[in-house]
Amino acid sequence: MKIKKIERSKHQQGRILVYLEGGDLLRVTEDELLRFDLYTGLDISPDTMVELQKCAARSDARVRAVRMISARPLSKQELQKRLRDKGTADADAEAAADWLEDIGAVDDLAYARTIVRHYSANGYGEAKLRDELRRRGVPREHWDEALADAPDPAETIARVIASKTKGDVIGEREQKKLSDLLLRRGFAWRDVKAALVALGEEIPED
Repeated sequence: MKIKKIERSKHQQGRILVYLEGGDLLRVTEDELLRFDLYTGLDISPDTMVELQKCAARSDARVRAVRMISARPLSKQELQKRLRDKGTADADAEAAADWLEDIGAVDDLAYARTIVRHYSANGYGEAKLRDELRRRGVPREHWDEALADAPDPAETIARVIASKTKGDVIGEREQKKLSDLLLRRGFAWRDVKAALVALGEEIPED
């Protein structure tokens, strides 16, 4: 199958479009262009075409992966899922994620610490932090080390209470709403109770 035309994509950096006789289109990168010595008029054999398509798919997965993590941090598992959702084969998605992990561009522990810092700063407790780590595909082996960076729950709870009460004295009904809010945010009841007791009134167990 002969190459009819080769041009660089106007929409995706690093993408090269190879137009074939008959209307087929190959999307490759500079690596494939050089490795297979592609040029206009080249007649590609069926075996070479198969190998070219495999290499192009692997390179495309890398290009997509780089673009994804450049837009926002991702865990290795999230990255692979997003690649698969975009049509990347499982093996190519895994290989691209492994490559980025090897060069340090994907770091699950660093990502876990970022998650803990972000949600702690926004007033969430350990249960919520663990839920987020699980939801985002961070390996369990990194959780404890990342959670060690979380502030004392009493400090975070005090900050949330201060933002909600503005320093005003609140009644039993408002305290109940506040305790429900803190529990939904992932704080343990013992920590919530201790903080609310500090407001001046003993909170019942139920």
